[in-house]
Amino acid sequence: MSKENRKTIKVVDCQVLAHYKFEGDQYILTLASEVIANETKPGQFVHITVSDALPMRRPISIMSVDKENATFDLLYKVVGEGTRQLAERKIGEMLSVIGPIGNGFEMTKNKRPLLIGGGVGMPPMVAIAQSIKDLDYQPFAILGSEVPFPFDEQLANDGKDYQGATHTMPELEAWGVECRLASLQDYDGVFKGYVTDLAKVYLDGLSDDERAQIEIYSCGPHPMLEAVAKLAKEYNLPCQVSLEENMACAVGGCAGCVVEVQTDTGPAMKRVCVDGPVFDATTVF
Repeated sequence: MSKENRKTIKVVDCQVLAHYKFEGDQYILTLASEVIANETKPGQFVHITVSDALPMRRPISIMSVDKENATFDLLYKVVGEGTRQLAERKIGEMLSVIGPIGNGFEMTKNKRPLLIGGGVGMPPMVAIAQSIKDLDYQPFAILGSEVPFPFDEQLANDGKDYQGATHTMPELEAWGVECRLASLQDYDGVFKGYVTDLAKVYLDGLSDDERAQIEIYSCGPHPMLEAVAKLAKEYNLPCQVSLEENMACAVGGCAGCVVEVQTDTGPAMKRVCVDGPVFDATTVF
């Protein structure tokens, strides 16, 4: 992480403006912060205090921002005591937030982004889609979940059917970003299979010239990212991945989130929090 990026990390007291619960112990939290709303780049995250009783913060990816109203949204799933306490936070409460943290995704000009997000790895893909929705990128997003999606999926207006995948995320539909959903569950309008299986259906439906323009961006559980990296190698496509790791400090001090990354001079240990969380897939898989 560059010194310039370090300067963007702020400690901010953010008021809870909205807190919605969805099936599968999933929540969307809306917080107020002008600085985070304006300075966040897709792929960055915040380190958030979950309650007064638990001093250890939790890292959560930023899903979307509203610069006009100075707010940002977080999607998270209850998986332990920290997120359970975060789920108890009420509208009007104040939470201490460190952010935005990390190196985000780098968009490549003249490329067509294929966005692949699984579970709580969906938010960075939504963040990318929001950042390029008014630009000429022609993105295609694939979101996967093994619990009900944290939104009311709707039939896509384009009328395309990708082997049973006909439904999309309403917010991406409103932004004009083509999207399809994947799951191993039997959800109506959702592709039955892995996100990488749906990605193959999409890629195989493109012409050779269209496929050559694709760059993959992905976030999700480690096995999913490994499969996405393998997919990118199979189709000879560039791929950026955002890693999910347990973090203590999240600002590079404790080195508790290090992973081995291949560099031009050989393998090196990099901190996911500040050297990442986004890496070139070929360097970590």
